[in-house]
Amino acid sequence: MSTKRNNLITNNILITIPAHNEYRYVDDILTAVSKYCSNILVIDDGSDDGTDKLLKKYKSIEVITHKTNEGYGRSLIDAFEFAGNEDYGWIITMDCDYQHQPAWIPRFFKEIEKDNADIISGSRYLLSTDHENVPADRMRINRCITALLNSALRIDITDAFCGFKAYRLESLKKLKLTEKGYGLPLQLWIQVAVAELKISEIPVPLIYYDKKRNFTGLLELPKYRMKYYMDVIEKEFAAYGYKNSEKSICP
Repeated sequence: MSTKRNNLITNNILITIPAHNEYRYVDDILTAVSKYCSNILVIDDGSDDGTDKLLKKYKSIEVITHKTNEGYGRSLIDAFEFAGNEDYGWIITMDCDYQHQPAWIPRFFKEIEKDNADIISGSRYLLSTDHENVPADRMRINRCITALLNSALRIDITDAFCGFKAYRLESLKKLKLTEKGYGLPLQLWIQVAVAELKISEIPVPLIYYDKKRNFTGLLELPKYRMKYYMDVIEKEFAAYGYKNSEKSICP
């Protein structure tokens, strides 16, 4: 891809990084991401570890600051709204803890250039067979939720929860996302299916640097996390007239 062509593509893309207490990673991540795209937005979701102060030195990076921790879903919803208001064509979302490798951003650029999908979703399980470093409860929950959504919605995805994604902003206008927590991807998939948006998956590395890094509160416990996810799904199914006949997949 020529430099001129590459600039035309990346100028229309915003890369968004939700961050909550990511002081030890944010410098390296922003340095790495800026090699591929100059349009970067960080959502500082109520950090109290100094992340907010560190971000102030980046004058060319947009920052939205939540005074308190409002949740992963709220951070993405704010990012989608920002990108739409600024007339970007696409938004790429990625985590701040190096589980999403910045070096893979050009893979998303190539898929965006094909112009044949509305949602380009990274999948850690599309090609990977090495699952030794994956916390067992996360893999189990991901597999059953992914299977449930595939069966009920007739979509064909392999990773329901990967946050490394690219979204066409014009297509996002068809969705009404409201889920503030980690269940937002599930609300997203259901609404994507209802809106008949086109999904493309691309493989991304399966990385868990810190297996002890966990959710907060009751979500640390797998049974509560599963209940929360199922509650999000049931609510969304009810809103769009789906009947969940697949409960045996995720009992």
